[in-house]
Amino acid sequence: MHITIPQAENQYVEFKTEHAKATDLAEEMIAFANGEGGEIWLGGIEVFHYDGVEVERARLNDLDLDKIGQYFTRYQIAFFDEPPAERERLMASTDLLGSSRKPTIAGLLVFGLAPERLLPASGISFAHFAGTDLSADLIDKKNFFGPLPRQVDECLAAIKANLVIGSTIVGAKRQEEPHYPDRVFRELLVNACVHRNYSITRSNIRVFLFADRLEVISPGRLPNTVTIEKLSVGTSFARNPILVRLMENLGYVDKLGRGLPMVWREAKLFGLQVQFEERGEEFRVALPLPRRESRT
Repeated sequence: MHITIPQAENQYVEFKTEHAKATDLAEEMIAFANGEGGEIWLGGIEVFHYDGVEVERARLNDLDLDKIGQYFTRYQIAFFDEPPAERERLMASTDLLGSSRKPTIAGLLVFGLAPERLLPASGISFAHFAGTDLSADLIDKKNFFGPLPRQVDECLAAIKANLVIGSTIVGAKRQEEPHYPDRVFRELLVNACVHRNYSITRSNIRVFLFADRLEVISPGRLPNTVTIEKLSVGTSFARNPILVRLMENLGYVDKLGRGLPMVWREAKLFGLQVQFEERGEEFRVALPLPRRESRT
């Protein structure tokens, strides 16, 4: 009998060592039973994550070596002083390259010159509507591609440019109406970028700005051990652990599991509640926008 071992974890596959605790296995089994089913693989299996898979058509010149050199400078490594073979070894040791010395999905997404050329639907689509649903007049629409840090920065700039923040005159001073700090929107964007399912190549991350809320919709369901209820209090999971590590090292991820609880708390200060929802093969976060005089 021929048995094919899955090459990566996803919403239907979990790898566990033979020393896994019974309670952990029970939690996985219950999660699968309550969902669409799945497989638990036990034993000495080397776990492969999708973001560590090499991209067959990618080449070294698809990576921005200048940005990679700056990345290694953070660790006092003079990347460009090293011979080519040592540079490749360094990139392989940080999972930017795979065993065949081709760029990985994570390497392209974080340091690629044009990752969208090899990874379809790996960008962010932004749209601003005048009303509260998709039938309202479209005010602005943009698509963001390139490496993830650039996507996050440019989409955050688009949100800020489209978000109307009123002001009032108090005495001789102008005071802005209550609004969320930038870190709230940035966290939602980063969370979507590092946790989405990149094996789903039909859809970009979608960011919709309505009159009353911001929605961030990312491809892929939550991992099996993560529930909607856990998100507001913090839960540590990583569908794409290499992406998380790289973005954390670049200063885009604070600490695994702390970001969404921060968003939840900021909304609560305005008496509002963030909505988390799974819809088919997508995960949606809806952040209500504060109204005037709503901060407590």
